[in-house]
Amino acid sequence: MPESTRIAPVTESNRGVAFGASAFFLWGVTALYWPLLSAAAPAEILAHRMVWSLLAMCVILLLTRRGWSWFPAVVRSPRRLLPVVAAAALISVNWWGFIYSVSIEQTLQASLAYFINPLMSVCLGVLFFAERLRATQWTAVVLGALAVVVMAVGYGVAPWLSLLMASSFAAYGAVKKYVDLDGTQSLTVETLVMFLPALGFVVYLEATGAGTALSVSPGHTALLVGGGFVTAVPLLLFGTAARMVPLSVIGMLQYIAPSMMFLIGWLVQGEEMPPARWLGFGLVWLALCVFAWDQLRDSRSRFVLRERAARGEAPR
Repeated sequence: MPESTRIAPVTESNRGVAFGASAFFLWGVTALYWPLLSAAAPAEILAHRMVWSLLAMCVILLLTRRGWSWFPAVVRSPRRLLPVVAAAALISVNWWGFIYSVSIEQTLQASLAYFINPLMSVCLGVLFFAERLRATQWTAVVLGALAVVVMAVGYGVAPWLSLLMASSFAAYGAVKKYVDLDGTQSLTVETLVMFLPALGFVVYLEATGAGTALSVSPGHTALLVGGGFVTAVPLLLFGTAARMVPLSVIGMLQYIAPSMMFLIGWLVQGEEMPPARWLGFGLVWLALCVFAWDQLRDSRSRFVLRERAARGEAPR
């Protein structure tokens, strides 16, 4: 077997994990970004996020010299366009939920959402993509589900914001599996789908005096524009990773963002942490440790098998 044939799949998998980890790290940090726009309502922030995301993608296309030659073929093909439209709708719902939760200083709800989300991603991978889980992975899923129940009890009410964010983002990741475009192209079309409705809403707010883009401060305006780049970069990384690694791996990496959000909500924003929430988060972290241990063990086993195959040895 040629050397390039043996190494390429491993390289792509490692790159996919790196892209995914970077995306979720950046998403965790954005919990500190959106509260800086407290002068604007969540709906206005969402509209600007959609508008300026398209600008960010145009800049990325220009810098990478990708061009637009691929775009007409996508528009002419409903089979290629409809999954992207669905992805745009799902991520819009997720964006609103996240902006709203951190704006009202309920960052722990956002954290809970993205702890639930990996469980949903894993289940979608099993149900729709025939991904099989090992016994240790199922153990992690059960621990995570138990943690969600404990934290829901700790909140005292059904965490609707968390459920909304978790379900919309898990579905977004699943839909991206059907998108016949690379990460940059897909996100560009998604932002194009959002652009006109969002621009119309921004224009309406400014015309009626309800908008804040031109009336608060230059810094506020710059933050609204910067939201496009804050949005586009991690989504681009995520879209690329979703096509390179299984949803079960994406599910494991997604614990990075909620862990960061938890620390921000608890240490920075001072949200309360009663015992039930500590127990719930403890169970989630235990589930993550089980997932990580299983992935490391599986990676080591695969490496050993490849080395034996390269030496012509029979599997043991």
